[in-house]
Amino acid sequence: MMTSSTFLVLLLLQFDFGQSSHKHLHDDHYIGQQHNPEHDMNVLLGDERTNEIKKLSSADQKIKMMDIVKKIDTNGDNLLSAEEITLWIQHVYRKYALDDAEERFPEFDTNKDGVITWEEYNTVAHNQLFSFDDDVVLEDPEQESLRHLHRKERRRFDFADVDGTPGLNVTEFLAFTHPSEVDHMADFAIEDVLSEYDTDKDGFISLSEFIGDVRGDDGAPSKWEIEETVRFKELYDQDKDGKLNREEQLRWIAPNSYGSAREENEGLGAEKPISNVPM
Repeated sequence: MMTSSTFLVLLLLQFDFGQSSHKHLHDDHYIGQQHNPEHDMNVLLGDERTNEIKKLSSADQKIKMMDIVKKIDTNGDNLLSAEEITLWIQHVYRKYALDDAEERFPEFDTNKDGVITWEEYNTVAHNQLFSFDDDVVLEDPEQESLRHLHRKERRRFDFADVDGTPGLNVTEFLAFTHPSEVDHMADFAIEDVLSEYDTDKDGFISLSEFIGDVRGDDGAPSKWEIEETVRFKELYDQDKDGKLNREEQLRWIAPNSYGSAREENEGLGAEKPISNVPM
């Protein structure tokens, strides 16, 4: 836990070292081997707000950021807990997703009736209206891969459409394009990942299922396999039982979930003891 004034100083320091070009909210935390401070700013503020603050004077930046710190401090005790920072990061993620869905919606709603049909989405997204027989496996590998992806996309579209009216409104389009931001899409995400990875159909994903058959002829693990094994064991398999349960699967496949926001929070050092810095 840290004081709000300390957190403001950290924000300002991050901002001073992060004056680079505009980057997407979900850009990598590191550029090569170097920590990317602007990633931290975007996580805390969002792309648009970060760019707005860049244009202000140093004094106005401090005022603006103090307003943000007060919003993060939901209980008003002048201390920012890990929980408060985590929930704020999650809020930034979801605001970005909603803004993105609202911005893209008119592109797919070609007849401007406030609803995106599957035909409209399919035509705009793929420049043509694909039609595959769900029960017919195609001989051409590329066509079969396309059919498989098309089926997954259609299932996600149908799962997001919850109001009983054919087509997606803006809220449903958010669920379709950013499923990790919408709670009811968790069931789809789990169903989707299990269908692809859970080869023994036990409802869990083991390390071997997670990695897949990627060994070369020499049988030696690749650098990728070693790195993914570490991620599986250290990041996803929280109960250390050698397999991913439902909650752990969501931690893996829903990168903007509470778990991921908590990881971003830890990356900012919110849990570390930091001495108060006078303003």
